[in-house]
Amino acid sequence: MYHTRTETLKWLAEEYHELNGTQIDTLDTVPTPLEFSRLVRIGRPVLIKESTIPNYDEEDAWSKRWITEKMGDRPISVAITPNGRADAVTRGADNKLYFAEPLTEKMQMGPFLDTLSSDHPGGLPAEGEEVHYLQSQNGNLFTSNYFDMTGPGDSSEFEPLREHVPSEITWCSDALDKSPDAVNLWIGDEKSVTSIHSDPYENIYTVIRGSKQFTLLPPTEGWCLRERRYPHATYVRSPSTSQLELVPSPADTPLVRWSSVTDPTAPGALPVEAHPIHITVHAGETLYLPAGWWHYVRQRGFTVAVNYWYDMEGRGMSWVWLNFLRGAEEPPLGNEEDESGANAGADADAVA
Repeated sequence: MYHTRTETLKWLAEEYHELNGTQIDTLDTVPTPLEFSRLVRIGRPVLIKESTIPNYDEEDAWSKRWITEKMGDRPISVAITPNGRADAVTRGADNKLYFAEPLTEKMQMGPFLDTLSSDHPGGLPAEGEEVHYLQSQNGNLFTSNYFDMTGPGDSSEFEPLREHVPSEITWCSDALDKSPDAVNLWIGDEKSVTSIHSDPYENIYTVIRGSKQFTLLPPTEGWCLRERRYPHATYVRSPSTSQLELVPSPADTPLVRWSSVTDPTAPGALPVEAHPIHITVHAGETLYLPAGWWHYVRQRGFTVAVNYWYDMEGRGMSWVWLNFLRGAEEPPLGNEEDESGANAGADADAVA
């Protein structure tokens, strides 16, 4: 049964690839609502050579100094890891693999930005160096409450930046007939990496400073990413040394389903049947990433970005189809395969 299903997924992936290839469309300007609704129906990434953020290219706008002056001494939530891999499969001190969430600490914007490289990128984190990333994925600029006049207020740690970021994208909201579920601000550098995953959102991703390198796979190639189930853990500070250590969550915490492929760009990480798409989004450009597309993200130098998450349409076949492509049955336990050597190489650099 498993073999038959896997062969079916491989056939679907190849049929999709033969029809669509690995090219993506590029638009010189933002689409109209009608044009965007057609793009959503097609469901392929599109690079838009225009920013959703007004005046992003004004002199000094969105520089470290500009952001610091706007934010002042307001505390913000910052994700901290020892390796730049938040929300990723990581090997703990007990040699087991965990889905590791970062430590979140409050900092002021100035000291946070001082931990990041300049516009000219540096290298990987040095031994013992902590990696800081502003990556709170909870609508840190705007949540859905912002658009609900009858609901609770929608405060933001980044209130001073709100006037410089539209709360929604008109051509997107009009096409989908809804407001965004979350608008997020991302600030980091090349030391932070986003592990490969997919989201149930129509994603509009604009880079304001720096650049982002995306590795994309369509939903039809989810089988290539070898999802497994891992125990949950979180980075905390050791009370004796203040160093970061990975602490497993209680045993009754649900297992986390996640790809066992740490770096899909590494040679041999993906099966030969996979057809990854590599695209760099530069400052002033916007990527439309359809719901369900797998993405792995790196950045170059000091990078600032904003993304808009719109809930995907759950009616019809879309949700059912994505779940089928991802696999209806529970995937194997990641640590059992790790011990048997069946997944050798997939987590070679996933160390705490």
